[in-house]
Amino acid sequence: MSSLIPIVGAAQNYAWGKYGSKSAVAQFSHSNDPSVSIDETKPYAELWMGTHAKAPATLKDNRKKLLSDVIASDPSKYLGSKVLSQYPTTNGGLPFLFKVLSINKVLSIQAHPDKSLGAKLHVADPSHYPDSNHKPEMAVAITDFEAFCGFKPLPEIDVLLQKIPEFYQLVGAEVAQTFHDKISSASREDGRRLLQSVFGKVMTASPETVAKYAKKMVARTKSQPELFGPVLADLIQRLNSQFPDDVGLFCGCLMLNHCFLNPGEAMFLHAKEPHAYISGNIMECMATSDNVIRAGFTPKFKDVDTLVSCLTYTTNPVEEQKQKPEDFARGTGDAKFALYNPPIDEFSVLQVKFEARTGLSAHIAGIHGPSIVIVTDGSGEIAVKGEKSQKAEPGYIYFVAPDVELSLSSSSSSSPFTLYRAFCELE
Repeated sequence: MSSLIPIVGAAQNYAWGKYGSKSAVAQFSHSNDPSVSIDETKPYAELWMGTHAKAPATLKDNRKKLLSDVIASDPSKYLGSKVLSQYPTTNGGLPFLFKVLSINKVLSIQAHPDKSLGAKLHVADPSHYPDSNHKPEMAVAITDFEAFCGFKPLPEIDVLLQKIPEFYQLVGAEVAQTFHDKISSASREDGRRLLQSVFGKVMTASPETVAKYAKKMVARTKSQPELFGPVLADLIQRLNSQFPDDVGLFCGCLMLNHCFLNPGEAMFLHAKEPHAYISGNIMECMATSDNVIRAGFTPKFKDVDTLVSCLTYTTNPVEEQKQKPEDFARGTGDAKFALYNPPIDEFSVLQVKFEARTGLSAHIAGIHGPSIVIVTDGSGEIAVKGEKSQKAEPGYIYFVAPDVELSLSSSSSSSPFTLYRAFCELE
């Protein structure tokens, strides 16, 4: 079999996705497989491109055959010796899961476990935690993107706690005042404990109490918008329209960084860091896992005690959450290359982008591990050395075996030929 294999991802119809043909997930799914009809009444949220058992990729020319079957037929060829050694598998599993997300409605406020906690949660509650693995993840914006990412610096939380009466009342005078009095002189570890005390009070309040104060706070964003500022007042009102009187209005809007990414910007989310996506289209890559600890903006299972107890409670400004792109010396030719290389082994993501011109070309030297490529814009061709080139149009997905050189050429003058490539390569 070829070292460049066309595959088809699995679309997921979660409630927070964009509807019908407005969703990049639906557009890509139909483009890659025209037999997939788009239902304009359904939300298309995620396109999974990997080997996770929940939604595995299949071969484009044989939809009954899984990508994992091909990898399992010759793991050394399709994973590479180093990846196979570090991530031994008997079922053709990749160490990463690559996705496209189209977000119309805020996702749950959530965190992902590290390896130790993931294993414990899987044993204790496999129905809600289906994997024993950790789930660090990275988001790369392909449109304007909005999210929550990590806790705000403590002084910023304190300002909101002191000036927004409903926040103060929900937390309680004793905890709120202690937080205010001690954060300026607190050590890093004491600061984390103080933050946990505030977050814990918010998250463990009864639904009735949360709803009471949420209604009052939303009303105050309209009667006293200057108390919040225009961005925060609008955010609270927007998310309240999606999840009325939800605890996320407090733990998300008031306690987490409100982050905006332009196309091409990225952020990396460590294990045990709270976050939630709000709107936009992104490429997302993660260690292969579907473990999610949820606690707000969701009708799904909430595990408040686990979330409150497991978070790291680190506080960093938004800019420190971003994953800066690096140069990629193994890419040559007419394209621009941007490497998003987070501090973990399981994955990196490479963006390859041509100008909107025909006849441009580029080459990528072999990567010592498996990878998956998806085209998100423009059109062109893709080939491995010694084989016939294949079409590359929006939504087309390819698995690339280790150590093969890729050749790319553009055939679009109306939009920039753009690809994203997730891969695992061990030093």
